[in-house]
Amino acid sequence: MNYENMPQKNIFCIDMKCFYASCMAALYGLDVMTTPIAVVANFEQPGSVVLAASPVMKEKYKIKTGNRRYEIPKDPAIKLFEPKMSYFIEMSMAITRLIAQFVPPEAIHVYSVDESFVDLTGTERLWGSPEEAALAIQEAIYLQFKIPSALGMGPNMLMAKLALDLDAKKTGFAKWTYEDIPEKLWPIRPLSSMWGIGSRMEANLNNMGIFSVGDLANADLKTLEAKFGIMGNQLYHHAWGIDLSTLGEPIVKGQISFGKGQMLMRDYHTRNDIAAVLLEMCEDVMRRTREAGYVGRTITLGLSYSDRAMTKGFYRSKTIEAPTNETMVMYRTCMELLNQHFEGEPARQLSVRLTNLEPERSIQLDLFDTRKEKRQILGHTMDSIRAKFGATSLLRAISYTDAGTAIKRERLVGGHLA
Repeated sequence: MNYENMPQKNIFCIDMKCFYASCMAALYGLDVMTTPIAVVANFEQPGSVVLAASPVMKEKYKIKTGNRRYEIPKDPAIKLFEPKMSYFIEMSMAITRLIAQFVPPEAIHVYSVDESFVDLTGTERLWGSPEEAALAIQEAIYLQFKIPSALGMGPNMLMAKLALDLDAKKTGFAKWTYEDIPEKLWPIRPLSSMWGIGSRMEANLNNMGIFSVGDLANADLKTLEAKFGIMGNQLYHHAWGIDLSTLGEPIVKGQISFGKGQMLMRDYHTRNDIAAVLLEMCEDVMRRTREAGYVGRTITLGLSYSDRAMTKGFYRSKTIEAPTNETMVMYRTCMELLNQHFEGEPARQLSVRLTNLEPERSIQLDLFDTRKEKRQILGHTMDSIRAKFGATSLLRAISYTDAGTAIKRERLVGGHLA
């Protein structure tokens, strides 16, 4: 692979270690590196999920993100906290403002509440070498907020992310170049260890005899494109460390989607109860889809059962003929999937997603569906009312039933206590 014409920027990806736990430690004057801390979604629910755990909590007590509250040992040394999402967001914004003292705002891409990409290209005269500048930012964050971090550097966003996930999260800092690809990236297996490859894609690649990133890099490009389309082309070039996206763009183009996941605060036993939450979730997903000006064809429903269930749940998709951003179209499709795959066990987690997107303006009117345009206008009108008067100013009747969650969740931020 010829890298001469490839981007040679100085980009780093920084991850705030155990961010929620670090924030709570800073708030209460604790040392996150030496204090066993767990941030639990809700103290009132024994099955509530652990959202974050400090290093000591992970190493000594074997409690990490995803564990349940009832699994936490009853040790007086352990500090338990409920999330303060408004505070976490405030801290994230403060960290971004600090980074903006080193680079222009347009050189920062906030990837998530605890992770950002920063382009240091052209800052050498101000802060020295890119490595010196990156380490100075990392130190400044710790000195001001007492939040430790890991930092990966590379010539593009993908390489910076890979250096972070596969190297820096163990060492604190890592810089990868194109020359490092064969030695550091190609040996990686399983494939799902590489950012951007999920378990389903890994299974598909394994079926083709591709088990490591090196196998992927040396696979036949035409075969990958025939099997996966543009995604096959991206997978191949990512295995070589090539990423042509610019700061602020999705790093893996074509993966844009709109979705929502929700952990239910009790077991939902019946289709009717599950349907109530699904309708609320579809409403939220399609509202965001309409606001962004998209429609989509592929609708996905995921359902996880309670820990007491005998089955693991399902994750199924259906591609419809005409692209849509109508709430009821998505809801009816989700109900089809639910009726096909629901085993009758108590449900505890739901997710819905719309993919295979295209711009809304690409929709062609159906001569046989004269009410479609009216439904689209109605959807945008409802969105406008909620935008002006609040998300709960206009609700469907199911939200007022015992199964509905929209009213209770309105006071939450990111699904957790504000």
